[in-house]
Amino acid sequence: MHHPASPASIAQSFARHWGLIKELVKRDFSSRYRGSAFGIAWILLVPLIFLVVYTVFFSGILKARWLNEASGSTVLFAVNLFAGLLLHMFLAECINRAPHLILSQPNYVKKVVFPLEIIPLVSVASSFVNLLISVLVLIAFCLFSGFGLHLTVFLVPVVFLPLVLFSLGVSAFLSSLGVYMRDVSQVTGFISTILLFLSPVFFSSEMFPADYRWLLNLNPLTLPIEQLRSVVIEGKGFGLVDWLCGFVVGLVSTCAGFAWFQKTRSGFADVI
Repeated sequence: MHHPASPASIAQSFARHWGLIKELVKRDFSSRYRGSAFGIAWILLVPLIFLVVYTVFFSGILKARWLNEASGSTVLFAVNLFAGLLLHMFLAECINRAPHLILSQPNYVKKVVFPLEIIPLVSVASSFVNLLISVLVLIAFCLFSGFGLHLTVFLVPVVFLPLVLFSLGVSAFLSSLGVYMRDVSQVTGFISTILLFLSPVFFSSEMFPADYRWLLNLNPLTLPIEQLRSVVIEGKGFGLVDWLCGFVVGLVSTCAGFAWFQKTRSGFADVI
């Protein structure tokens, strides 16, 4: 059966199956915490636990400070750390889940009429819900710790768009690749860790050595992290040209990822 791989055909498939996508996102989101003692509270607990551990280690033990601020404020370090951390957790979750998305749904693969292309979208959308909740925690943290609430906070969805598109394309690519190469999931764990330490999560971009700045610029997390800090913590806007470049990269990633997915999906049933 031929499956069109053009961006328009993929968008049409998403629109046509939007009701199914919403139901699958709800099911995926709720299934993560079903049966656990804290339930949905884990959405808040996980980033907060990471926030406390990293803040104590870097700010308390290593005496790391944000930029060269003289006050040595742990709160300033913590809020900037949290902004970077929650975006990395979103991308890392998308990357690490992707290789198992198709493998874990053999029943869907066997059904010729099931739109397999929506599975990566469902996964990314579910992770995005987690991200939005974490952002609400960040905004509340800023509000009650003296940073205030800025009107630029309404730009947060715009800031997220390039990263979401990029994550969608990578998820589509890895979900297909994971069917044919079962050890892909081992590699994604290393990639997500490398992305963490090559992102401005524990430091500002200005503190990164100039000779290696190109590594930072290649990281898809760098721009969204800087822009999120700008609109939420600093109350500033962001560079439109930089955002447009990120948007184009994200759009190309989505198109390329789903083109690969559609071209390789015909062999899923034979491998699974």
